Amino acid sequence: MIKIGITGSLASGKSTVAKILASKKYPLFDADKAVKKIYRTNIFKTKILKKFKLKSKNNIKNNIKKIISKNEKLLKDLEKIIHPIVRKQIRNFIKNNKKKKFVIFEIPLLIESKLMKDYDKIILVNSRRDLRLKRYLKRGNNKKIFNLLNKRQLSPVKKIKFCDYVINNNGSLKLLKKNIKNIMIKI
Repeated sequence: MIKIGITGSLASGKSTVAKILASKKYPLFDADKAVKKIYRTNIFKTKILKKFKLKSKNNIKNNIKKIISKNEKLLKDLEKIIHPIVRKQIRNFIKNNKKKKFVIFEIPLLIESKLMKDYDKIILVNSRRDLRLKRYLKRGNNKKIFNLLNKRQLSPVKKIKFCDYVINNNGSLKLLKKNIKNIMIKI
């Protein structure tokens, strides 16, 4: 099994690269989707209600965004709850797909979490900040949260030294697909 980790800054195009790379042939673990599922569990909601002193389990994600935009330290507290759960899910995903040739992992904080040794190849998806912000806002998010989350991530310049390949995602989808194909040929 070759484990391919895909990482990059917020709204750089990681999901698009991961989906194209997996292309329904290879299993794909999406850390962001895993987190969204965790947000919906009652155990998580109960922990968060206590930790962040929330009154209602409804719309936890938006409540969390409001809280962390006011107090950045709480983002680290949130990560201490979520990251161990996601890592356990990754281990189970690997176990369930151990006979596959390639397994793809989309993990935004792969390098920040020092998980590089767990992957055979790491692909950094890089994109200009202005494009990333535009993509993020287009999804209905706000600039303040973008800046907060973006600040939590290492700069692409620092990430590059830990990566085997870099895909610059500033152009067309056609160019992106061509770059992905060239990397897969090398792997």
